[in-house]
Amino acid sequence: MESLRIAASHRPPLLLPSPHQLRRRHIAAVPLSLPHTSLSLSSHHHHHHRLAPTPLRRRIPPLLASQTPNPEADSPAPAGAKLAPLLVSLAVGLAVRFLAPRPPEVSPQAWQLLSIFLSTIAGLVLGPLPVGAWAFLGLTASVATHTLPFAAAFSAFTNEVIWLIVISFFFARGFVKTGLGDRIATYFVKWLGGSTLGLSYGLTISEAFISPAMPSTTARAGGVFLPIIKSLSLSAGSKPNHPSSRKLGSYLVMSQFQAAGNSSALFLTAAAQNLLCLKLAEELGIIVANPWVAWFKAASLPAIASLLATPYLLYKIFPPETKDTPDAPALAAEKLERMGPVTKNEWVMIGTMLLAVSLWVFGDAIGVSSVVAAMLGLSILLLLGVLDWDDCLNEKSAWDTLAWFAVLVGMAGQLTNLGIVSWMSSCVAKLLESFSLSWPAAFCVLEASYFLIHYLFASQTGHVGALYSAFLAMHVAAGVPRVLSALALAFNTNLFGALTHYSSGQAAVYFGAGYLELPDVFRMGFVTALINILIWGVVGTFWWKLLGLY
Repeated sequence: MESLRIAASHRPPLLLPSPHQLRRRHIAAVPLSLPHTSLSLSSHHHHHHRLAPTPLRRRIPPLLASQTPNPEADSPAPAGAKLAPLLVSLAVGLAVRFLAPRPPEVSPQAWQLLSIFLSTIAGLVLGPLPVGAWAFLGLTASVATHTLPFAAAFSAFTNEVIWLIVISFFFARGFVKTGLGDRIATYFVKWLGGSTLGLSYGLTISEAFISPAMPSTTARAGGVFLPIIKSLSLSAGSKPNHPSSRKLGSYLVMSQFQAAGNSSALFLTAAAQNLLCLKLAEELGIIVANPWVAWFKAASLPAIASLLATPYLLYKIFPPETKDTPDAPALAAEKLERMGPVTKNEWVMIGTMLLAVSLWVFGDAIGVSSVVAAMLGLSILLLLGVLDWDDCLNEKSAWDTLAWFAVLVGMAGQLTNLGIVSWMSSCVAKLLESFSLSWPAAFCVLEASYFLIHYLFASQTGHVGALYSAFLAMHVAAGVPRVLSALALAFNTNLFGALTHYSSGQAAVYFGAGYLELPDVFRMGFVTALINILIWGVVGTFWWKLLGLY
């Protein structure tokens, strides 16, 4: 999940650096082999010591009354909206509302809502305010101008899928707090970490293994895998923001970063945007029966093929200087010994996640919805003390997501109800017909457009809220099979999360570690995207035909 802050228990939130800090930030860390200073989150998860944040900052003494502060150095950052992005975002909506001619088949109310929606999307891209604040301004505008009644504007706040996404953040916090995710990943390092390539496969497979029960790619990145990668890299003499970064750290970070999208695409519950995609498809009348199983069946073969190919291909085109890591299994075994036996809270976490995933898989047959399964899981974690209510309250990213997700989903739903989406899709369908495109050709053009537009977005979920419904309607209008359209766009949403250093929450986490150069991120992001598209296109074409999706 994008632009998130991951927090472990008794530890300050993982700080995501701002863009102007990314190139010059030095992150201090200590090798895995040192028991009391390991960067791994779970080395002391069963103690109640306060863990220090990853970046080390010089402590600044309080300013004494006799000191004369430097007014320039101590002046606070400007508060409020950034003027240029604000003006551009507002101009987009005003231009549509007052300058663009309204088509006769579109009602004035629908046209006004479209202008507010486009202004909201422009603000999400340009960032005059934080995402949640800007979404609230869009919501306020829709109510204040009487474009939507209050109840309709806030209708999405009762959306089951949005609450399922919020609860998934709490599950991710449980994995980090108990150290269970770290323990699982360390076992894979112990089993497969004898070489650099094996180490990468161990980390990649372990992420795929825990992803269905830890539904946040950003939480997996910041709370589990990046601390392990840093520790292993430092133990091999590979330092961030240093020429030695290419020895090991750069490759491991790049490989994990690029493979994460396939782990998220493999399971419906592996990423928040997956759930949102199927909810938006449902609003357009496209129902995926038994969604967890249907999603896994459709994604399994192409996702697993990409997961297995990515570490090896990056090993060839972005090679590490260190090819063998004979000490890694021993260091992992030493760390597991320090962690001790599996704690009671870890066993509770394991049992709760097995229950939740089982209900997600079989819930339709017994009448238990996905959100009820998640609510039951969270209730167990609260009753048994694995999480407390303060943990939930401190998960700010969950509440922020609830606010701006609900605004976008609500606006998108109202645009569908008012006929804007059907009008747009019919216009695109006529355009595609003028080129005499068959549905497979239209499918390729629309999927490629949806993918490349992500260079303008800093959030996968923001991209979904803004464009998924419109592109899905265009697919259907062009004659693409309905369920195939819904699933393919959703899979696509996961694959563009590693295009740039700002394309997702996990992108900011991995790039902020200091092991990747910006040109390498763009170059490898584009190359890996082409490889993924090729694998999903070729393998998916045959697999989806076999499954009867077209």
